[in-house]
Amino acid sequence: MIEGDGMVDISAKDVTVRTAKAGGKVILGEKAFGILEAGTCAKGDVLATAKVAALQAAKSTAALIPMCHPITIESVKVDFIKDKCEGSVTVTVIVKSSGKTGVEMEALAAVSVACLTIYDMLKYVGKGMVIGEIMLLNKTGGKSGDYKRQD
Repeated sequence: MIEGDGMVDISAKDVTVRTAKAGGKVILGEKAFGILEAGTCAKGDVLATAKVAALQAAKSTAALIPMCHPITIESVKVDFIKDKCEGSVTVTVIVKSSGKTGVEMEALAAVSVACLTIYDMLKYVGKGMVIGEIMLLNKTGGKSGDYKRQD
């Protein structure tokens, strides 16, 4: 038997503008990073594909995570920062919605799927890539108020 009541009842909550920013990183290694930089990936444009994947993930979060409410997403912004010295790509996603529940899970799901997409597109080069540092960076709105990661 599963404990708990299921989805949280948000019917009494106020509608507020809510944002969440999440980040994550893929450490590619020198060879895969070189292919990314040169734009010669056999599967196509890695970062363009990862951006579309992030957008799809943000919109599909309620279908992926059982207790998430389906929400109306008003904006998703995806950014990539390439670090040649580390051979990595840092992904950040900002999600915005006006609603009764937050968008943290949508931002985190979007970052995760963008990182997985980068891995998938470059795995033919080598499978030693590392995905990590996926975290909520900040959020605004809602009953619990604003949050900003301190590290």
